[in-house]
This record gives sequence, C-alpha cells and structure tokens, in this order.
Amino acid sequence: MNILILSLLVISSCEFEHNHPDKTNRPNILFLLADDLGYGELGCYGQEVIKTPILDQLARKGMKFTNFYAGNAVCSPSRAVLMTGKQSTYCTIRGNSGYYDNEDKWYRVPLKKNEITLGEMLQNGGYQTAFVGKWHLDDADDLSTWAHSRGFEYAAQEQWTMRHGGRHYQQDVEYVNGLEDSVIYKLEEWESKDDFRTDLAINYLDNIDEKNPFFLFMSFRAPHGHEREIGNKTLYSDAGWDKKERLHAAKITLLDQHIGRLLDKLKDLGKLENTLVVFTSDNGPHHEGHDPDFFNSNGPFQGYKRDMYEGGLRVPLIAYWADKIEAGTTTDHIGSFQDFMPTLAEIARIKVPDQSNGISLLPVLKGEEAKLRNHLVWEIQLDGHWRKMPNGGFRQGVRMNKWKAVRYGVKTPTKLFDLEKDQGELNDVSDKYPEIRDKMEEILKSDRSDNEYFPYGGVFKIKQ
Repeated sequence: MNILILSLLVISSCEFEHNHPDKTNRPNILFLLADDLGYGELGCYGQEVIKTPILDQLARKGMKFTNFYAGNAVCSPSRAVLMTGKQSTYCTIRGNSGYYDNEDKWYRVPLKKNEITLGEMLQNGGYQTAFVGKWHLDDADDLSTWAHSRGFEYAAQEQWTMRHGGRHYQQDVEYVNGLEDSVIYKLEEWESKDDFRTDLAINYLDNIDEKNPFFLFMSFRAPHGHEREIGNKTLYSDAGWDKKERLHAAKITLLDQHIGRLLDKLKDLGKLENTLVVFTSDNGPHHEGHDPDFFNSNGPFQGYKRDMYEGGLRVPLIAYWADKIEAGTTTDHIGSFQDFMPTLAEIARIKVPDQSNGISLLPVLKGEEAKLRNHLVWEIQLDGHWRKMPNGGFRQGVRMNKWKAVRYGVKTPTKLFDLEKDQGELNDVSDKYPEIRDKMEEILKSDRSDNEYFPYGGVFKIKQ
C-alpha cells in the first residue's frame, strides 16, 4: 500500500510539473509598435536620409526579419491580428469601420469579449501588463472594450468617438486606466506625443513590482500623418525640404530617440539583459500629408498603407534578447502578426489560447529550424463612415512561398506575382500560371470566416 501511494505521488508530481512548468526567471517583454512606418524608413532597412541610429544598433545586436508581414494594411484590423493571434480573415475587425445593419450606420468595431488579448494572456500567466498609446480596438463609448479592461492593469491611451451623440474625448488628453485618471498635456511642451507617452512608460517602469516580469506594449504615434504638428522645430530644419517632409522625418528620428530612452531606462534598472525587445510597424507607409516616394518609404516594394501589395503589408521586424538571439543575424523566414501570440506564450511558458492560428517564432529567434506555414491571407474593407467605395473597398491578398496574389474586389481579375523574380510586383504572371492563380483564388474564398460587419466582397445591405 505504501509503495502504491508513493508511486501515485510520484506520478502526480510529474503531471504537475508537466502542466505547470517552471516560470521562474522568465524574461520581461518590451513590445514597440510604430504607426504607419514603412519597410524602407529605417537605416537598417536601407533608408539613406532619415536617421535611426538606435534601431539600427538594435538590429546589429539582434535579429532582423526581411519577410515579415503586418496583420493587415491599415491600423485597426492589423492591431486586431496582433492582439488576438488570428489572421485577418478570422478576426472580428477587418477595417477601421464596420457596418451596423440594424442602425444603418458605420462605427468602429471592438474586439469581442471572448477574444483573448495578448494582455489578458500574459496577465493570466503572471505578468505585470501595461499599454501606452494608440489602442484602436474599442468602442469609445464602452469602457469595457478599452485597453485597461482587456488585460492591461496599467493603460494610458488616447481616445475619440465616432458615435453620434457619444462622449466627446479630447485629443490632448491621455486617459489612464479607463476614466479613472486623465493626464492633460500641451503638445508644444513636448517633442511629440511619443515624447510625452515615453515619460509615462518610464514612470511605469520605475514603479514595477520586482517579483514578477512585465509586459510593456508601447503603441507609438509616429509617423502617422494625423500628427500634423510636433513640439520639435529643429530636426532637419536645415535640409531644405517641404515642411510636411521635415515633419515626417523628424517624427521617425524622434521615435528612434524615445526608444533609446526606454532601453536606457531598462539598462539603468538592470533589466535590459533579461528583456525581449520587439520592434515592428502596424502596416506600410502612409501617404496622408506627405509623399512616401520622397524618402523611398516602402523600400523596393509597390504600394502603401491600405494596399494588398507588399508595400502595404511587409514591415520591419527587429528582435533583441541578450544571449538568446545571436547578434547581427538576418532571417528571411515568412511570418506575420498572428505569430506574436504563440511566440510570447512560448517565451512566457504559458498555454497558447486556442483561438490563435499563428506559429511561434521562438525557433527562428534561437536560430533553429522553424515550422513553415502553407500560406498567409489578408482581407480588408476600406469603406466606412467617411468613405464610400465600390464593393466597400474590399481587397484581398495571399502569399504562398514565392507566389503572391492580389485582387481588389471579388469580381475583378486576380493578379499573380513571382516575388523571387519580381519583388516590386510589376509583372502579372496569372496568364502564364493559371493553375497557381486558381489555387490562390480558392484560398481567398475558403480560408476565412463570415463576418456580420465586414461581409465577403464588401457587399452591404445599406438602406436608401
């Protein structure tokens, strides 16, 4: 009997260790997200004019991805992929605005309550969680959809509303932990919005609990076109450019400097060596108030923000993790935003939510052989409360190995490109390889779920 009991205890102990792995000495995670930064806007990705020395150095000390994709080609749907680990064709959010048939109106569509966010996943796994900056995944009039209610115990976010008669939010206020506190700032007193927000993040880092690791998500504003004025008036002032181009370049260089401030703070706190640092952008370069060709913002690619071409989707990704990621490495592994959820779960040694269809990038970061996916798919709808387009501005894209297919509208011809020979997507080879084109079209039709706010093909039953 005693031997049996002892055997059961041993088995029970083994099962406990398997189901509850050791979570000591887990790394902190600093996630840095730029807003509308193009593939070619960092020095380490070929930029020759705009200065980004901090990020360039981070790439030299870590790993640079050359085949990495945003979750989608515009803000909200791309961030939804990032936060939920689901590719865009299965996300609740597939455009900046969705159509509410019962009201015959366009509103922002929030994440569903049953969709687990990165914040909720890591918070439930014992991480301290913080979010600073642009959220863009909520209904402004429903506080339960704000970052603070979606897994971030500390959340400082900007806010505005699109619902007629809804609460009015000021643009010069950072709302902290819902409406619990708000911090008012005067833009002229700061280099930029990101300067102010970086101070909030640094204050957060000064007050973290030393017992548990932290996950800090910095959602920067730069170089988004809607920040039309910044406090800094000197950067590139002698370059002889138009004001709009000076502003664009200055926002990127300031972003680089603010990231440097965060890294210095982690170093001062003795935490940088045990912190995974990730930097990327939510989509390709914008053309809202400046000319992206002026700085070759999309690098060698065609297309910009909102495009299904490479320029709208392919983004920089830099990862740094001392003694874990080999310095100065470059990978052509094909990945996308949905891969962050399983990656961070594996690094934090916690279970990946069932909702995610991403693939962990941890083997790539460690220089090991990684699992490859068959294809990547994107689906977006550009129509909304201020824009009317044919078929709702419905656009699709798919990448399968070296092949890339794009179509704008389900009744338009599908264009096919061989990225190995034509990374600029200038030569449509769909007539030459009809079997590949047909296979891509089948993926576009089948690898998705229906969505009441963003119907397939962008066909809405809008009341007249």
